[in-house]
Amino acid sequence: MHLRPSLALAAVLSAAVIAARVGAQAGAPPAPQTPPPAAPAQTPPAAPGGRAGGAGQRGGNQATFPAQQRQLADAAVIARGRGLYQVNCQSCHGVDLRGGDQGGPNLLRSPVVLNDQHGELIMPIVRGSRADKGMDPINLPESDIVAVAEFVHSVAFTMQGQGGPPRGSAAPPNEAVLVGNAAAGQAYFQAKCSSCHSVTGDLAGIGARFADDARALQNAWVAGSAGGRGTGGGRGGRATTVTITPATGPKIDGRLVRIDDFLVIVELPDGTQRSVRRNGDVPKVEVKDPLAAHKALLLELNDKDMHDVTAYLASVK
Repeated sequence: MHLRPSLALAAVLSAAVIAARVGAQAGAPPAPQTPPPAAPAQTPPAAPGGRAGGAGQRGGNQATFPAQQRQLADAAVIARGRGLYQVNCQSCHGVDLRGGDQGGPNLLRSPVVLNDQHGELIMPIVRGSRADKGMDPINLPESDIVAVAEFVHSVAFTMQGQGGPPRGSAAPPNEAVLVGNAAAGQAYFQAKCSSCHSVTGDLAGIGARFADDARALQNAWVAGSAGGRGTGGGRGGRATTVTITPATGPKIDGRLVRIDDFLVIVELPDGTQRSVRRNGDVPKVEVKDPLAAHKALLLELNDKDMHDVTAYLASVK
């Protein structure tokens, strides 16, 4: 079962606004009957913020198109993208996409996000095109990247269509979070989480660590970044690793950089990278993702269990 947070849908552009613009044009004074002097060369219209921008200029008017004009994906795709975003992106880009604790940029104002349609501009970045700028590649299949992109677009749609909260504002950290049953959360934790985590081990004192921000506590344990074991995926934890077993020769072990149906790229212990071509099941490739259990959990975790576990972990001082 997917997470089922409510995703408010914004209204489309008001027909009244469009009619007002048309009426303003219709009410313009008639052109003079005498031939006017030669018109000077026209400059491109100014984009928001005072910068000139033409029709084909990235970062100008194209980067600020109304989000309401976008056709959103199915609710199931958006819900899956939300879960994937929480695990892989939220620590850097924030719960509201405005940037997180690890310095990721504001996605709501990103020209890449605004110009992207269905993940085609976001996908190269997720796969490592900006690794030199601190954006580590994330090992996700194409369908998952598209789902994340559709979730991001749905949030931009909502916030831009409804005005959204002022930039830099945030909901109170404990709002609608500490509403669960701690005893039920303890039972769920013992059944689903205790094989990898312990409140006397890697999660000792977790409630005190997040005493002032229950929302951050909830995000941390759902994403798998709250403890030592079972964390990872790049920054702030153990990376996804891979073992490549060729038909002949020694095995290759290292950090997974990229994998698809035709190629796998691995970073070796000395920091160099090696690319290996794939042809079906040759060579054999074994990926060890420390967040695999948390990604699987997203498929069945519901709001009640999430709030119950959060309430339990908040009590672990």
